[in-house]
Order: sequence, then C-alpha cells, then structure tokens
Amino acid sequence: MRVIAVVQARMGSSRLPGKVLRDLGGLPVLGWVVRALDECRHVDETAVATSLDPRDDEIQRYAAEVGVSCVRGPEDDVLARFSLALNEHPADAVVRITADCPLVDPALVDLVVAAWRADPSWDYVATTLVRTLPRGLDVELVSAGALRDLDRVAQGVHRQHVTSLLYTEPAGRRLLGLSISPDASDLRVTLDTSADWEALTALVTGLGNRVVGWEETVAFLRAHPEIAAINSAVQQKLIDAG
Repeated sequence: MRVIAVVQARMGSSRLPGKVLRDLGGLPVLGWVVRALDECRHVDETAVATSLDPRDDEIQRYAAEVGVSCVRGPEDDVLARFSLALNEHPADAVVRITADCPLVDPALVDLVVAAWRADPSWDYVATTLVRTLPRGLDVELVSAGALRDLDRVAQGVHRQHVTSLLYTEPAGRRLLGLSISPDASDLRVTLDTSADWEALTALVTGLGNRVVGWEETVAFLRAHPEIAAINSAVQQKLIDAG
C-alpha cells in the first residue's frame, strides 16, 4: 500500500505573505517540513503542491533544490492540486501536510499511516477529528478513493480545505480519529501571523534547528509559558472564511 505525503504551499498568504520560505533558525519553513517528512518510515514519497501564480515559482525552485517533486495547479482550488499530485504520483493514500507547520512530527505521521495500513478501509485518519495536539502538529490521511470522490463532488470552501467535506458531512464515510493524552490543544505552533512567527522563532531558538517530537515541543512550551502566550490569542480562520 503506497502512501505519499503532499505538502500544500503558496507564497500568497493573506495574513503573512511569503511565510513558507521565511528563514526559521537557518532553514526555510518549507525546508523544516520536507526534512521532517524525510524521516518518516511509512511515507514512500513527498511532493509539494503549489499554485500557478508566478510568485510560487520560488516554491518550485526550492522544491527542486531539496529534491522533491512539485506539482502546480489553481491557487484557490487546493483539492485540484492534491488530485494532480495523486495523478502524477499514484498511491493508495495521501497524507496532507500544510507548509506553514514547520514542527510536524515524523512519529505522528507514521502513527497515522500505520493506523490506516492496519485497516485500509478507512477513508480518513487524522489527529484533528478530536483535537488534542497543538495546532500546527496536524496530520491527515485520506485514501486515494476518497480523495477522488471529493474531487468529483466538493464545491466552494471545501475545495480550499481539501478534506473538510469528509468531516463536516461524514455520512457514509469511515473516519478514524487519533487522540493524544494529555491534551495540549491550547498550544499553537503553526504560522499564520506575525505573533506566530515571534513564538516559533523563540521556540526554535530554545530547541535548536532539528526535527523535534511533539512531546518535547509540548514540554518546552509548558516550561516556558511566556513563549506559549505570545500567540495564544490568535484565532484560527473558520472553514467558511476560506
């Protein structure tokens, strides 16, 4: 059962343009993500999915530098980009990762993939159905069949959020949620705003430029509440906000 990881990335973020190629502790944010996925034992290949916007030429160039494939499609139709990635890199399931999550944990990715491999009849396996991890450590896996179905029927904001139709309208689908204890869902290690950038910079200064497991990330933030507080008030955009 072949599994690929697809990293969605673009330069045109509305709140923090160019964030995915910002230098974070000596490595572009996207580089952090690719490096972590390289350490996964259960992911067969990684591809970056970006848009046709000329600004994203930089992302394609960086993907080539680090030796990963890059597919390009509509800027506002991320689901179409994932389908293109699946067409160009045939697989039985796709792990969805966003490029603004530099602290993605390979062990969590492997955990999600292993759960699916144990029973490939699951359409969707994720750490987000019941959120217990810090935002920014999200891992989602969608089967190839379910992704192709989504591409046929999803409309509007569901095409931007790729998998959202599965968990907002789950009837007839098999969804598996993985939860981690103790709950750390109050923490935030994703990159959407300048406050997020400040918090991540402080976190990386403390932990160093390396792949870090979720437990160490959580322990560091619990031991340094002043860093966790930097972006604690940032509100995640709702699905219907696009």
